[in-house]
Amino acid sequence: MCAAPIIASYLTYYVIKPKGGATNYGALIEPQRPIADTLIVKDETGKPMPLASLRGRWLMVSVDRSACDKACATKLYFMRQIRVAQGGERERMLTVWLRTDADTVPDVIERAYPDTRKLIADPAALSAWLPADTGTSDVDHIYLVDPNGNLMMRFPKNPDPNKVKSDVTKLLKWSSIG
Repeated sequence: MCAAPIIASYLTYYVIKPKGGATNYGALIEPQRPIADTLIVKDETGKPMPLASLRGRWLMVSVDRSACDKACATKLYFMRQIRVAQGGERERMLTVWLRTDADTVPDVIERAYPDTRKLIADPAALSAWLPADTGTSDVDHIYLVDPNGNLMMRFPKNPDPNKVKSDVTKLLKWSSIG
């Protein structure tokens, strides 16, 4: 009777081999994909700049057209709220909207998200860099880039903002970079 727990633990560990539970909501991108130095975007003034120049802070990235439909506005809203919910750690994070065209941004979006970087990028280059789930495209997801410039996490289409916030909070708490 006394040896039963020990035998059960060895049996479980060596025969059944349980897999560790995942605590993250977002899908980890493996292997990580660094921002290519050749990925050039245009900033808010129209001046070209390498996207890699934003290294040094956590980037929460969304991709969409400049017209910004309801799904786009929802993603921007979630990104802003998740960043604000980080409290004192929010300065370590930057929200980035990679627009796939050079059209004008609606005034209501421009006023609602003044802290979001609204950059223009080549859709083909973004599709090559940003992986999407099966049956979705890069415009359906929110991505997370670490301060070293590595794409490291993708959140699902129509994400649960509380779960995204939980992932971001853990990353900011346990990471000393950025």
